[in-house]
Amino acid sequence: MTRIAFIGGGNMARSLIGGLLKTGMAANCLSVAEPLAEARQTLGRDFGVASYADSQLAVAEAEVVVLAVKPQIMPTLHASLHDTLQRQRPLLISIAAGVRLRQLERWFGAGLAIVRCMPNTPALIGAGATALCANDRVGPAQKAQAQHVLDAVGITRWVDDERLMDTVTALSGSGPAYFFALVEHLVAAAMAQGLPRDIARALAAQTCLGAGRMLTESGDDPAVLRQRVTSPHGTTQAALESFSADDLPRIVARAVAAATRRGEEMSANLDTRA
Repeated sequence: MTRIAFIGGGNMARSLIGGLLKTGMAANCLSVAEPLAEARQTLGRDFGVASYADSQLAVAEAEVVVLAVKPQIMPTLHASLHDTLQRQRPLLISIAAGVRLRQLERWFGAGLAIVRCMPNTPALIGAGATALCANDRVGPAQKAQAQHVLDAVGITRWVDDERLMDTVTALSGSGPAYFFALVEHLVAAAMAQGLPRDIARALAAQTCLGAGRMLTESGDDPAVLRQRVTSPHGTTQAALESFSADDLPRIVARAVAAATRRGEEMSANLDTRA
């Protein structure tokens, strides 16, 4: 089986490791580099994988290396990994938000097959949404390897144009926060109308869960599903007209555009720090 090394043992790496183990991957095919001793012990106890303080030990013999660290760590990480990766030539997978393929190539060396991914936090419960893009050195077999890793925690989609990854980050990467904000305000609005908080929260959460399942399982366009819920001159129409009066489409468009711009800025800031 493919040997996979994770650089960083945080929540996203833990979710990927747990997902891969559920697919039948053997624990002895996985290794993790994690600087915190307590986290290393937890990884070994929870998953039975080998964990190391030294990243070079973790990637020894690895065919796939997953960079699961914060973006600001990337410019300094290459000092410890560059030479080893150049010798071994593994498939390099990065899940760091805003880090471009060209930046990864500059830091870790030309000639590497690199896949850039943007997962989101629902991956922690196996319900993630991940977009992937690859440099021109990634072949079909390596694309399949990368997809297998990310499929372990949810759905995956390939994006051909890397420039769209900032939009992906603004949509699905940041999207869970938009959803939580909506639920937060729905609960507050219901409480303002007199509904107890525990009931408002339970009903709002289950309503959003059910609506999400209808959207994913039916395959219908969201506009079609919205129309089915909306009776002429009914309560839903009254609420939707209020949204329209407050220009909800523009509010959402501006928010996604702002997040996209911020992703571009984060990448530019990494260039100045390298």
